[in-house]
Amino acid sequence: MTSAALQSDQTQLEDIEIALLLEGLYRVYGFDFRDYSPASIKRRILERMRAEKIATVSAYQDCVLHDDACMERLLVGLSVHVTSMFRDPSFYLTFRQKVVPILRTYPTVRIWHAGCSTGEEVYSMAILLQEEGLYRKCVIYATDISREVLRKAREGIFPLAAMQEYTGNYMKAGGKHEFSDYYTAHYDNVIFHPALKTNVVFSEHNLVTDGSFNEFHVILCRNVMIYFNKALQERVHNLIYDSLSMFGVFGLGNKESLKFTPRADFYDKLDSRDKLYRKVR
Repeated sequence: MTSAALQSDQTQLEDIEIALLLEGLYRVYGFDFRDYSPASIKRRILERMRAEKIATVSAYQDCVLHDDACMERLLVGLSVHVTSMFRDPSFYLTFRQKVVPILRTYPTVRIWHAGCSTGEEVYSMAILLQEEGLYRKCVIYATDISREVLRKAREGIFPLAAMQEYTGNYMKAGGKHEFSDYYTAHYDNVIFHPALKTNVVFSEHNLVTDGSFNEFHVILCRNVMIYFNKALQERVHNLIYDSLSMFGVFGLGNKESLKFTPRADFYDKLDSRDKLYRKVR
């Protein structure tokens, strides 16, 4: 057998092992990654195996299914945590200009930040709403699949080294004050002021398996569905539609689109560049 054939057999075996691992993860823990992008999920599993110093997927499956701590580390590794304060600043500037006037007409506002990761974008939204005089009547539900990631989000502690970049983003997003007014520096980290968390509810929620839990005026699910296959994207789009009030606002990431989704015709565009939509039917 040639080396190419051996490599092909090894790849096929590895893919089978990964499918079994994902099936086990779903059956034992209820976390369903089976419809995530195969290339992305495989890469992340292999990265975790190297970190755990485990040679085969089958051996790794044994660890994951019998060790909750190992499972939690995998969960963190499988979840995507690329985020920053005021990520894509033009989105927040457009939100100020086109969504805030709508929110001013509501007596109370419920916002769902789905896939909130370590919380940078949640605190960004809290700052924006505070500057626009809306924060007191808002509740932000910040959800993610990982308990460990949510713990970091609740803490509101971020690297001091990132503040220069975040300050630039804040200014481009239409910030009205000094960004440093919102945090206190402590050695190599900063702690964001607790008042920004007053109206934030951090909670576990799995977009793949969990259902709707409230009706929202705004739902932000940005840069999450790019890691899902088409079937899973459709499921999440239906979940978001069912969770959004009539004339509510839906925000996607800049690499995502409503085109060719099952609910594309149910929204009007508020801003096509910054992927803000309004439910109209």
